[in-house]
Amino acid sequence: MTDDTELSGTFKRLARWATTPPQAYGVYLAAVVLVFLLSFYAGTLKPKKGPEGGPPPVATPKR
Repeated sequence: MTDDTELSGTFKRLARWATTPPQAYGVYLAAVVLVFLLSFYAGTLKPKKGPEGGPPPVATPKR
């Protein structure tokens, strides 16, 4: 049998460290910046082109 308490203990210590007041501000700020950068990157992606439809079905008269 393997002892998995070391991994969960490490995660608990990291979570406890990240939620104490001085570090919590930095973790929150890093998360906000990460969300902003990911949404900015997703917004700059070019959409896939649809199939070419050709000319419109009804032509409007030119004036």
